[in-house]
Amino acid sequence: MYTIKRKTIIETIKDLFIDSAYNLDEKLVSSLKKAKQSETNNLGKNILDRIIDNQEIARNDDIPLCQDTGVSVVFLEIGRELIFDYDLEEAINVGVRRGYIDGFLRKSIVKHPLNRINTLDNTPAIVHFNFIPGNKLIIHVAPKGGGSENMSRLKMLSPSEGEAGVIDFVLDTVKKAGGKACPPLIVGVGIGGNFEKSALLAKQAIFRSIDDNAKNEVDQKLEKLLLEKINKLNVGPMGLGGTTTALAVKVNSFPCHIASLPVAVNLQCHSARKKEVTLIGKKINNTN
Repeated sequence: MYTIKRKTIIETIKDLFIDSAYNLDEKLVSSLKKAKQSETNNLGKNILDRIIDNQEIARNDDIPLCQDTGVSVVFLEIGRELIFDYDLEEAINVGVRRGYIDGFLRKSIVKHPLNRINTLDNTPAIVHFNFIPGNKLIIHVAPKGGGSENMSRLKMLSPSEGEAGVIDFVLDTVKKAGGKACPPLIVGVGIGGNFEKSALLAKQAIFRSIDDNAKNEVDQKLEKLLLEKINKLNVGPMGLGGTTTALAVKVNSFPCHIASLPVAVNLQCHSARKKEVTLIGKKINNTN
């Protein structure tokens, strides 16, 4: 069996959240630059220029890309050969706390949705667990901004509405969001499962690499079709018009009940902050 020290988890989580808040993924930056070249609206092109400049300033000066440094979302892929003699989720929250304090990131989490008292350290994080073969721990983090999250939606469609119903719902969600979600967007779409699974699928979708493709042909075709239709809505960068409303659409699907067609749309703003790291467990010496 293998293990990873608590201190390593804490320091890794801390560094990932600071890094993600300061440094936009290079593939995303390339996508923004490409979008600027193809954008036909002069105002939209100018806004894309400012977005590109902003990420360069953040990277060079070690300051957050956006004042909203979000809710801390963590996806863990845990090797089945790993053993933890401590509370893994507690260690993650310690790392989040240190990252937000040491990185001078805005603390945006309240203790209760109704009393609105700030926790002052951006904990607790929202943590998802999945198990994989081997002795690796793959950590995915994202400081998810409130603006784009607020404009995300979920709907239980009738199966008879089919693909057309899914497309209409996604387009309606993006159109209603307008500039409030800070486009150009990454649009995560979750189809199938049930009520909560569709939302999780949509969230996982925005963690995918901006240049990847869906696993099956149906979802691949839907991604391309949705991206084309979304960019014809004339929402444009920051909602002020243009041909760059979305940089990518990511569709994840899952089997579902014969009477259901759940669909969730999780919008991610142009400051699509996320980071990933893989830790390798150290072998535990058996003294018996």
